[in-house]
Amino acid sequence: MAGRRRWSTEEILDAAAELLRTSEDADSFSVRKLAATLGTDSSSLYRHFRSKTELLRAVADRILLASMDGYRPEGDWKQRITSLALRVREAFGRQPQLAAVWGRYASGGAGSRLVMEEVLQALRASGLPDEEIPVRYHRLAVLIAALIASEAGVSTITTEEYEQGMELFRVAVLGADPERFPALAHFARDVRPLGADRHAAFEEILAAHLAQIEAEIPPS
Repeated sequence: MAGRRRWSTEEILDAAAELLRTSEDADSFSVRKLAATLGTDSSSLYRHFRSKTELLRAVADRILLASMDGYRPEGDWKQRITSLALRVREAFGRQPQLAAVWGRYASGGAGSRLVMEEVLQALRASGLPDEEIPVRYHRLAVLIAALIASEAGVSTITTEEYEQGMELFRVAVLGADPERFPALAHFARDVRPLGADRHAAFEEILAAHLAQIEAEIPPS
């Protein structure tokens, strides 16, 4: 009787990425489902990854690694960070289910190290004192991960869910009682829902944060 096929770590990650691509979100993903897809049992996968979280982190790290493929630092420190952030956003845009995983659990693989190294190098090039760079890096990482996760969350909803959300938004905003919510009533026709114009918002928020860092760099 032929033995059960042994799957390599890379083959498992490939299958996990494909299963996640067709899943509603990362929470609906399970090692059991992945094992069934591969025609094996969960115990064989746990020889490669100790937990579902570790597996998801590894898949997310491959997205970071892909975002760095062909990357070359160009421009000043702000342009480097902006370019990198946009590449990471684009990479997770192709696998939005994993954006929340990255934001929730982070990653410690090769992709993560490459991204961290480039951001830290760019911050050093900015002229910030070394003692301030770790804190600035952390704030940037939190901001970028949150923006990407938020954008990815919107991209995974169905058309029906989007239309329902828009209707609820219109009712909540346009129907606001002006006596109880005077500011909301005043700006009701100009306030936009969270899902609107995410790309421009991402770049503007990041640019504002980088400008704040720049304003605090000691004169050389």
